[in-house]
Amino acid sequence: MTSSASPLVDPGGPAWRQPAVSSRDLRADAILAAALFVGTLMSLMLYDISGVYDEPAPMWMSLIWAALITLPLAFRRRFPNTAAIIVSVTFIAGGELRVPELLFCNITLFMALYAVGAWVDNRRTAMLVRGLIIGAMLSWLVIAMLRETTNPEGLDGFSRVGAFSPLVAFLMIQILTNLLYFGGAYYFGDRSYAAARQKALLEFRTDELERERELTAGQAVALERVRIARELHDVVAHHVSVMGVQASAARTVLDSDRAAARDALANIELGARSAIDELQKLLHTLRASDPVDAASTSASTLGLESLNALVADSTASGMPTTLSVIGEPSEVSPLVALSVYRIAQEALTNARKYAGAGATADVRLRYLPDELELEVTNTGTVPLTPRPGGLGQVGMRERVDALGGSLELGPRHRGGYLVRARLPLASAGPVPTETDAAIDQTPEALDRVSPRSNR
Repeated sequence: MTSSASPLVDPGGPAWRQPAVSSRDLRADAILAAALFVGTLMSLMLYDISGVYDEPAPMWMSLIWAALITLPLAFRRRFPNTAAIIVSVTFIAGGELRVPELLFCNITLFMALYAVGAWVDNRRTAMLVRGLIIGAMLSWLVIAMLRETTNPEGLDGFSRVGAFSPLVAFLMIQILTNLLYFGGAYYFGDRSYAAARQKALLEFRTDELERERELTAGQAVALERVRIARELHDVVAHHVSVMGVQASAARTVLDSDRAAARDALANIELGARSAIDELQKLLHTLRASDPVDAASTSASTLGLESLNALVADSTASGMPTTLSVIGEPSEVSPLVALSVYRIAQEALTNARKYAGAGATADVRLRYLPDELELEVTNTGTVPLTPRPGGLGQVGMRERVDALGGSLELGPRHRGGYLVRARLPLASAGPVPTETDAAIDQTPEALDRVSPRSNR
């Protein structure tokens, strides 16, 4: 009758089919059909004894009729259309042959019609088969009623006097009873099919939500790993590069200028302590029971107020760096503040690594009406070819994209390198990307970047 329902088929669509009938369902239907057959045999004997018909059908014929009207119900779920047609034809034949049974035959016909509505997946076929059976039954009923009313000896217990005689009332009761009978079988069959479909749809949606939950959980783990990797890169790359520069300076002046060497070593110690402090905070975030809250709290440890120390570290490491704040400071979300700090940190780290000796850097922080702009420029040389394996700019782009901002990277025409990031003041979602307008009329603000390079 039906094919097995696939979990990939949406029960709300036309391609859905009910699950195949199980062996347990077939056994239950076979037991029901056998019970109805036994009940029909008992009813046959009782009706025969009661004399419901003056000339009833022979017993052998009644036994065959009882088998045909009950046993097809054993396959009412696998072959509902066939079972319903056999039962309905047998029902009419029993009425014409005057089989003395009027109880169980009505039960079996109701169940057969119900099975068509409940188990046929092709709803057009289900409607046509039931319409054909009901039409045939009502036609046969009308013919039988006409035959009885035209027979002078038929229904002799009812008076035929008047426009609305007792005979007319009796016939109308028969019609209403049959309409309710067939209408009930049709309606409840459709409701059963709709309930089965709704149940399958609920199971499908539940399974879909479970798969979505697993996918979301996997994505959350992947995003958290990316976030941790980005934080580790920012912490390690910055502090290790500073310590490397200071160590080189200390080694150079160790014999000639011991005071300068001591200052360089002190800066190395300070950088190591800062790196350990940030790594401990990151490890605390990993151990927190709520990763989202932990990330939010870690964002508040480094922010815009830390830019002064960052610029001072850059200057102390041998690259003179200045910080300018333009505009009226306004409230910035902790996540935006952390991202600004990390982008500035990565830009200065790259400048120290690639700009060469004698390079300088300039950090500008501009407060716009709805955005915060960070601009980091440096003089010196720019690598002509991308450096393999670099993750710094990747991390910067990830931070900016996550906040709905824009990022420009590339060498300046006048020499050196430019990093310009625009972020919404509140991390509420993407904002429209604007062109690089001049906030002030300094030459650096009017710079245009050439095609990007990786550092």
